Amino acid sequence: MTEDKKNIDLDIASRVLVAPLITEASTTAAELNKYIFKVTQKATKVQVKKAIEALYQITVISVRTINVGGKKRMRGRVTGRTASYKKAIVTVKEGESIDLFGNK
Repeated sequence: MTEDKKNIDLDIASRVLVAPLITEASTTAAELNKYIFKVTQKATKVQVKKAIEALYQITVISVRTINVGGKKRMRGRVTGRTASYKKAIVTVKEGESIDLFGNK
């Protein structure tokens, strides 16, 4: 891959991926080669796949996306909502993994 192509892919990755979601459920899913990421609202499955492959140099098998709605919250008498977001569940090829904690 040429240097310009790699820079373009990493630029797309920085605009599509927000952060990995680290929860008990996502840690359990990681054992099944599934990783969960918070992505931008307008990100498509194809963009998420390209971003993950460019950033982590792995093979993505499938991407599933979910729109998570914000929850109602009260602070005294004032009601509000938490922000809505989109998350992507990425399945990677058997034998490959993403090091989210920097253990390697």
